[in-house]
Amino acid sequence: MSSERLYYTDPYLVEFDAVVREAVPQKDQWKIVLDRTAFYPSSGGQPFDTGTIGTANVVDVFEEEDGTIGHLVDREIETNSRVRGHVDWRRRFDHMQQHTGQHLLSAAFERETGAKTVSFHLGTSASTIDLDKELPADQIAGVEEAVNGILWEDREVCVKFVTASEAAKLPLRKEPLREGDLRIIEVKDYDLSACGGTHVRRTGSIGVIAVSGYERLKGGLRVEFLCGARALRAYRSLRQSVSGSVRLLSVLPDELPAAIEKLQTAGRSQQKSQEGLYERLAAHEAASLASAGEKVGAVNLVAAAVSGWDANGLKKLASSIAGKPATVAVLVTTESPALIVVARAEDVPLDTVAVMKTVIDRFGGRGGGKGGMAQGGGLTGDTRAILDTAREFVKGAVGS
Repeated sequence: MSSERLYYTDPYLVEFDAVVREAVPQKDQWKIVLDRTAFYPSSGGQPFDTGTIGTANVVDVFEEEDGTIGHLVDREIETNSRVRGHVDWRRRFDHMQQHTGQHLLSAAFERETGAKTVSFHLGTSASTIDLDKELPADQIAGVEEAVNGILWEDREVCVKFVTASEAAKLPLRKEPLREGDLRIIEVKDYDLSACGGTHVRRTGSIGVIAVSGYERLKGGLRVEFLCGARALRAYRSLRQSVSGSVRLLSVLPDELPAAIEKLQTAGRSQQKSQEGLYERLAAHEAASLASAGEKVGAVNLVAAAVSGWDANGLKKLASSIAGKPATVAVLVTTESPALIVVARAEDVPLDTVAVMKTVIDRFGGRGGGKGGMAQGGGLTGDTRAILDTAREFVKGAVGS
């Protein structure tokens, strides 16, 4: 009971009439089978179409094992009723641009570099093809130039159906995965591929094919690309980013890399200088805090609330205090949510992680550590109560 696939012969068809052959409830949705459909099901790397059937919204389209096309909709439609389907043209045409662009790009890579396409994925914002070998940047740019040259010639894209024996005689770019009769997509005098997807009628309708990125992948190469309206949107986004950066840095667009490098160098120098200041400030503050510590058995316990320290600075401060023998430091920031660091000298038998767990169990947050230091953050509650909880645990552990 396979459905007639109207998109096979006319991918530009967006409205059609059909009869509901089957309506099956699927929790709070319904699976609808029509006698004919223009809705493309997810297949071959291309996502499904959306739209409406009658007053119901189509939320998924899929092909079942017997060749039936199932439509998942958000409300009930009566069996044997006559309905009108409407395909979301914007989504359909976007997929047509990307899929036909993929055929051209894959053919161009094979023709120009010998790299074959082993898989294809059409995503919501970008698409990818995986090639069977790595390529240098100049060759990728050369393929991009070549494929757009073919695109701008506005070549015809034809659809035809052939038998298995006829297909065996054709110079198909890729061995077909299906047996029996095949649907062939031909880009005139450039590419011949077996494919069930939706495609534009002429290559000019793709507009442009832009390689937006690439990365090594298991001995091959994954190439990300954008076609048509997606490339235009990406250009607009890039233009806004470049314009904003040029305005902030007061440089010309081609001077941006050098300006950013200069900022990075200055930032690293400033960070190094800041770290030096942190070290000196931590040492000075540590000496002041240590002098106000309390004696717990043989240990000097320094439990204090501090302000103005970030996580790294607090860690440096605690390390500086616990650098002296027989010392334990418990530091909590006064800002909320609070940070906490527990550190001990090497000669103090204290489980700092256990202290941290006790505090977090009561005041929330996250933390951890090992050896002589544990660090946490996200604590909520009174700073003094947090300190008292940690202090009591330390006293119980080292007070004897």
